[in-house]
Amino acid sequence: MRSEITVSFGPQQVHRLPVEAPMSSEAARAWLDEQYVEMDCVPTRASGKVLVADKLLALADVAGPELFERDPVWSAEYAQAAAGATGRARVLVDVLSGAVSY
Repeated sequence: MRSEITVSFGPQQVHRLPVEAPMSSEAARAWLDEQYVEMDCVPTRASGKVLVADKLLALADVAGPELFERDPVWSAEYAQAAAGATGRARVLVDVLSGAVSY
């Protein structure tokens, strides 16, 4: 399944990440969990529950546009994990609005 993950930090900072082959759902969730902990992301829900969309937003926010520009390997893994964890061909992570849409 060919996918495209778009990460937007504003109108002038949009990163379109093509994905030829997403990670499996299990591998994607494991990668997101690992990165979420490594990058010291903080749960935003009062319940402490962290959804896949929350992880995608938090990681993009902490990474910032700089990491997406500087590290193509990390960016590709992020995109593969986003596609695998959501099971969607198109994902938009809008950091400014705090929204993930499919």
